Amino acid sequence: MTLQPSDLLAITRPAGPEAGSYQLPVAALAEQLGTPAVLGSSGILWSTVRSAADNSWESVCWSPELGLYAAVAGTGSGNRVMTSSDGIRWSVQPAAADQNWVALCWAAELGLFVAVSNSGTGSRVMTSRDGRSWTLRQTPVDNSWTSICWSAELGLLVAVAGSGTGNRVMSSSDGSQWTAGPAAVDQVWRSVIWAPQLELFVAVSSTGGSQRVMTSADGRSWTLRTSATNNNWVAICWAAELGLLVALSSSGTGNRVMTSADGITWTSRTSAADIAWNALCWAPQRELLVAVATSGSGNRIMTSADGISWTLRSTPASTGWRSICWSPQRSQFAAVSNSGTGNRVMVSP
Repeated sequence: MTLQPSDLLAITRPAGPEAGSYQLPVAALAEQLGTPAVLGSSGILWSTVRSAADNSWESVCWSPELGLYAAVAGTGSGNRVMTSSDGIRWSVQPAAADQNWVALCWAAELGLFVAVSNSGTGSRVMTSRDGRSWTLRQTPVDNSWTSICWSAELGLLVAVAGSGTGNRVMSSSDGSQWTAGPAAVDQVWRSVIWAPQLELFVAVSSTGGSQRVMTSADGRSWTLRTSATNNNWVAICWAAELGLLVALSSSGTGNRVMTSADGITWTSRTSAADIAWNALCWAPQRELLVAVATSGSGNRIMTSADGISWTLRSTPASTGWRSICWSPQRSQFAAVSNSGTGNRVMVSP
């Protein structure tokens, strides 16, 4: 546990004058001791907690409105969702169907969790208003859907796929009715995000030539962009306070990160290690980017304050960390894994 300046410490004086128990803010104690207040080190110090089941957890996200984490899995029988209000105690929930659920997002304006799958027939989306009761939705094509995001500004959900012919994007304004459309090219699109300040959807691909990025202002018409290197780009996020898009790769030599201020021009960055980086997120309250990997030995996290210089961090377990999210309300990162025994979640602080 990492102390915050506003945290209250319980102090007990067992005997003598003014014996009793008292509460003192950390900041006040630090002032009395003449030392700086202890600040949180979220993203640096991690601990594993017990997952609700040893499923292949693929994606996790936080709903500020519900005060709830939700995670989805690709394996399990009647328990491919788990939820938690604190990141520590997790409960299994039934998915709408036992399909390979691989990505999840929260659409605040719809009050809806939305997950996509790369398996199933005619219904590779499910939605939930509370993270516990899920409804299967019809999808226009049975593609291998890999990622989903929500644009509040456009009122639009957009998902991308790794398979399909001329239809590797689908969109929806309500999570129920979906329309398929063409990507910029039929490559294995692995991750998509919305950058509000750029008014742009940006997606990255793990295949193709030198153009492994595509952008769209409306989620329907896409333009191919040149990536910094021909790596297997698998994840992307937008750090608004940095004005920077940051993408991660699972391949490459010393260059498994690339950044862009506009989604069009990309610059290669030195990664902290050449391991299989798989997911990342930005915590504005901590001014920190945190990435997780599915390979490596005790070092499956790297952090950066600017997206350019990265530092390797220790992980409490060398399992396959697949997804990470940030809860500003709890000042907490949470990550989920597709491997491990009873420890497929880790949190920081």
